[in-house]
Amino acid sequence: MAVLLEMKDIHKIYPNGTVANKGVDLQVNEGEIHALVGENGAGKSTLMKILFGLEAPTSGTIEYKGQKIQFNGPRDAIGQGMGMVHQHFMLAPSLTVSENIVLGDEPRKGLFSMFRDRKKELDDINELIRKFGLKLDPQAVVEAISVGQKQRVEILKVLYRGAKLIILDEPTAVLTPQETDELFDSIKSLVAQGYTIIFITHKLREVMEISDRITVLRAGKTIATLVTKDTNQEEISRLMVGRDVLFRVQKNEPDLKDVVLEIDRLSALDDKGSPALKEVSFSVRGGEVFGIAGVEGNGQTELIEVITGLRNATGGKVLYFNENIVGKSIGEIRNMKIGHIPEDRQTTGACLTSSIAENIILDVYDNKEFRTGPFMNYKKLREFAKVLMATFDVRAQSPETMAGSLSGGNLQKVVIAREIAKNPKLLIASQPTRGVDIGAIEFIHREIIKKRDQGTAVLLVSAELSEIMSLSDRIGVLYNGELVAILDNTDDLTEQEIGYYMLGIKNQQKEAAVQ
Repeated sequence: MAVLLEMKDIHKIYPNGTVANKGVDLQVNEGEIHALVGENGAGKSTLMKILFGLEAPTSGTIEYKGQKIQFNGPRDAIGQGMGMVHQHFMLAPSLTVSENIVLGDEPRKGLFSMFRDRKKELDDINELIRKFGLKLDPQAVVEAISVGQKQRVEILKVLYRGAKLIILDEPTAVLTPQETDELFDSIKSLVAQGYTIIFITHKLREVMEISDRITVLRAGKTIATLVTKDTNQEEISRLMVGRDVLFRVQKNEPDLKDVVLEIDRLSALDDKGSPALKEVSFSVRGGEVFGIAGVEGNGQTELIEVITGLRNATGGKVLYFNENIVGKSIGEIRNMKIGHIPEDRQTTGACLTSSIAENIILDVYDNKEFRTGPFMNYKKLREFAKVLMATFDVRAQSPETMAGSLSGGNLQKVVIAREIAKNPKLLIASQPTRGVDIGAIEFIHREIIKKRDQGTAVLLVSAELSEIMSLSDRIGVLYNGELVAILDNTDDLTEQEIGYYMLGIKNQQKEAAVQ
């Protein structure tokens, strides 16, 4: 294969002294799927920003199609046939599929190109859909289509602009197994037609399934470039982290206690006033992990917000040790031995402008152990924070380090340290490993199972189906605000089976009614 892209000895040092890339080398061949992997902070995102013209390298060279290039912005990269599909969709929900695809590059007609050519727009989009087999209705409104279909819209956006080298950043983060399979079929179809893919992901199983070669980054440097068929997940993870990583969570059979949390016919509205939860019922006992699976946007966020007092219910009960806590304040609920790891650590999990120590005692600052009369006892606070930083492997210079300067994985560990240090009777873990690297994932999973084994009831919500299956004892599936299944997590249960419920293809209650 001919070399399409070569990035040589790329360095990136930010004005504040942060070193993101320390001599990265990346060589991508034409017509291949090249996976780029590494821990959080390894330099993957910075490298792709440099390639796509969003950042300028401090030093190093980039050769594309045999020519040295230097982009001054994304438009230059797009003009050279590059496209980037970001992890978080950049779509206008109120516009149609076709309007999103051509946004900013609409075909024009008439004198001085005054008028938008709607017919050509639809003809062009239909031809793209036919050519690449990306099943979509060009006239569907984006807010009404599935997550997997939104992913296809993003891919068609870059194809419409003539991209031949496509960067996919965590493309399967919110997809079901079935949608992931469809995406992989589309990627393989693109490559068969002469396209080249750079695939950034944390999911090593997907790396092994889809890629031809793999480049591993660690601490801003290129560690190795591997041929996929000649390696395995264990070797890749060892190169990423610098040590062996345990993939399968080791856990014993649950020692079940009394019911801690009971959700009884709970209903709630979303931010737009539409039904988000529709008479959801389930219970969680001490000593078990109850996982909630579902494509994002099917009521998971609203469920957690109602339980934790962040959203009002429109009906039903939330029973905590048989006491209905619906209507109680956030402060009252947090004082009831309920720990909450929120889905967004940056906006609701931590205060980025405060120190690690201050974040750790956010809701227990008035405890006597941290006060001397009316004043904070900062010596005791620092000592407490140091103990938790060591216990939870928070890597920072001191407890005074600002939370906003931490990597995603270390910030998540601060949040988890705070919530677990409360010794909760109920631990609500919402997307506990989102955006963190494989080493941090392993640590967080161990901590969750440790609390379960100590008798804590754990309610786990995750978009990562492999995480749900690895940690959960029972699994509830939310679809369109309804709990469509409660499944025992046995060896016979497969991701594909859960995926059918996540997509609404199967419904346990309807199946029972038919029988």
